[in-house]
Amino acid sequence: MDTVAQQTMFKKGAEASLYLADWHERKVIIKVRIPKKYRPDALDKQIRSYRTLHETQLMHEAKVAGVPTPLIYMVNIPEASIIMEYIEGQQIKQTLNGTPKLQRQELCVKIGELIGKLHVRGLIHGDLTTSNMIINSDDKIFFVDFGLGEKNIEVEARGVDLHLMKRALQSTHFQFWEECFKNVLAGYSSVLGDETTEKVYEKIKEIERRGRYVEERKQ
Repeated sequence: MDTVAQQTMFKKGAEASLYLADWHERKVIIKVRIPKKYRPDALDKQIRSYRTLHETQLMHEAKVAGVPTPLIYMVNIPEASIIMEYIEGQQIKQTLNGTPKLQRQELCVKIGELIGKLHVRGLIHGDLTTSNMIINSDDKIFFVDFGLGEKNIEVEARGVDLHLMKRALQSTHFQFWEECFKNVLAGYSSVLGDETTEKVYEKIKEIERRGRYVEERKQ
């Protein structure tokens, strides 16, 4: 990697490893997609290269849509790696539970607005959790990790995205998840309108019914 210094493991996931590093006197995150031994080498390289390029394109389009994302400094397609800005701040996951009620409500409305800005442009994040949202000292919220994202305007895709958000709130912020999700939907509706939001909400309920049906069949 070009002029990288003091590289340390930041996070290891199933699909990629994140490293914290110094690069040209900047603090950066280096995301490297992990080779999969079960795939033929040529296919594995093709998949990792495509996903690397696709992720950076989604991040750029999100930024154009008005959703803050880390700056991309360099993309290395052969190595399936991305050098991007390190966002100084905390995950929403770490801060939401300790945030006063009024601020928490405002924060969730803002999150909903940002999700709406993605969806109105046909962008699906693919992993909407409070772990993938970082708030900085200026209360600016950044969305990170578009590795599972896609371009899609279908109600189904939007419903799945918001269903993931709902599940994340239920599991990590269970004390007040209903209030939080209600405010996320309020922010979302302010961008996409009540009619579209109602269709997406109905899709979320349908996805939940499907999940219950599968569980019942298993039992």
